Amino acid sequence: MNSPMHALAGVMTEKFIAADPAAAARALETLATHEVLLLIGSLKAQVIVACLNPMDPAKAAAVLRRLPLRQASYVLARLDVPQASRLMKEFSAPYRERICAVLEPAFVKLLTQAGAYAPDSAGALMTTDVVSVRTDSKLLSLIERLKALPRKKLPVLCFVTSKDGELKGVIRTAELAFYAPQSVCGSVMSQTLSLRPQDGAETARQAFLKAELDALPVTDENNILLGSLDKYALPASADKKPFWRRLTD
Repeated sequence: MNSPMHALAGVMTEKFIAADPAAAARALETLATHEVLLLIGSLKAQVIVACLNPMDPAKAAAVLRRLPLRQASYVLARLDVPQASRLMKEFSAPYRERICAVLEPAFVKLLTQAGAYAPDSAGALMTTDVVSVRTDSKLLSLIERLKALPRKKLPVLCFVTSKDGELKGVIRTAELAFYAPQSVCGSVMSQTLSLRPQDGAETARQAFLKAELDALPVTDENNILLGSLDKYALPASADKKPFWRRLTD
């Protein structure tokens, strides 16, 4: 495939994925792995993530293995946790060791435990594609990062961590305009509740009510940031079902 045609195919594939990720994944599954790489290998990580999330785990793992290790680890760390866990099981032992060596230890531990999380738990429903900054970072650098994101990818919360990944606080994206750009993130952050991966939907609902936020951080037992749970990712509770449905259940 010559360069202009390759570029055109990439643009068309990107638009296909943006319009219908699941349909794009099904279509790409029918191609050879090297053909899939030609189409998506040069796309932005967030587009690759959207495509691999609904893809058959065996095929997605084959594609990921062919990406450069740094790119592959970045994409894997931003897949939905259940899908990332399935891909990890598809990797050969040598490749699994290689990619685990460049991933955060807390994330590797999360993937090994993911199979034990209930489908409605924070660990199964959370996203690991979060925006986090260090306590000593300037707000200006955070603002520049957010400007580079598509509008639909702007997070409700930005997380502030220590150099070891421990959650220290959060900054509401909507409140950034009220702070001086040269402010240090650690000086403007606020505290919030956090969830554990094993917390169920009802526990999460109560936490959302108490925190009065639309997203909450998910941390491990050492308060290491693992991801973020969106309130709207929770399944509907029984008392939210239509009246006629409750009568028939």
